[in-house]
Amino acid sequence: MSTNTARTTKSRPRRPQMVMEVVAVEELSPTFKRITFGGADFDLFQDSAAVDKYVKLLLPQDPSSGLTPPFDMDELRNTLSKDELPLRRTYTVHSVDHASKTLKMDFVIHGADGLAGPWAEHAKVGDLLQFSGPGGKYRPDPEADWHLLAGDEAAIPAIGAVLAAMPADAVGHALIEVATPDDEWRLSAPEGVDITWLHRGGAFTPETTLLEQAVKNLPWREGRVQAFIHGERESMKVLRQYLHDERGIDRADLSLSAYWAYGREEDTFQAEKSLPVGQIYPEADLQY
Repeated sequence: MSTNTARTTKSRPRRPQMVMEVVAVEELSPTFKRITFGGADFDLFQDSAAVDKYVKLLLPQDPSSGLTPPFDMDELRNTLSKDELPLRRTYTVHSVDHASKTLKMDFVIHGADGLAGPWAEHAKVGDLLQFSGPGGKYRPDPEADWHLLAGDEAAIPAIGAVLAAMPADAVGHALIEVATPDDEWRLSAPEGVDITWLHRGGAFTPETTLLEQAVKNLPWREGRVQAFIHGERESMKVLRQYLHDERGIDRADLSLSAYWAYGREEDTFQAEKSLPVGQIYPEADLQY
């Protein structure tokens, strides 16, 4: 059996489903909202030391359908067509507060496109959200000589969590691509980690993205680097070739995957992960 087949057929532990309630909504910028969730199901959330924690949201395809959590997917499959079933979307957990039994997630708001963005744009205190998780495994290595972080809007929550978890004496660079200066976040980082915001001037396109070249133009430090690189799929392919193939970063020190793909809806993007077009490395990258 090939390595790729083994990875795609290996069963994974089933993560718990939970339904949590919106307890606060914060506008971070014109294109980002931070939503705080709480409720009795918080006790089902199996937290870990990973700083790139992510969950799988379950959202109705049609907000006017009247479907509300909790969803029994087995039951719904018996009564609804495939086009009517709730769909899964992957989102990073910003932070977990065990004292208050709440967790926060950050959402990109980009008009009527997608499911999670419109849901978050109209979310209010008392709304319910169903999700499973968390997954994730990245932790900053205090033994690394320096750190390299890079990504676009989709990766900002995870990059922010990584920066906040770094040791105080960490050094390195974080390159973050956004549309305009209004989309920048206030991020906490060690004094030795430089944060550079890249402004492409509008919506992402393969022609306007700046991230690939910015990473290539970065002065290369001596020593072992630990890299956290996440964003649009084709950009990740280019950066995998540069960082792994050219710069020689070991796979163990390179957390790199696609969070989304230009011109693809989430379900198509997810389905393509086992196909050559969706693979960042020669074998399928199934982390997300």
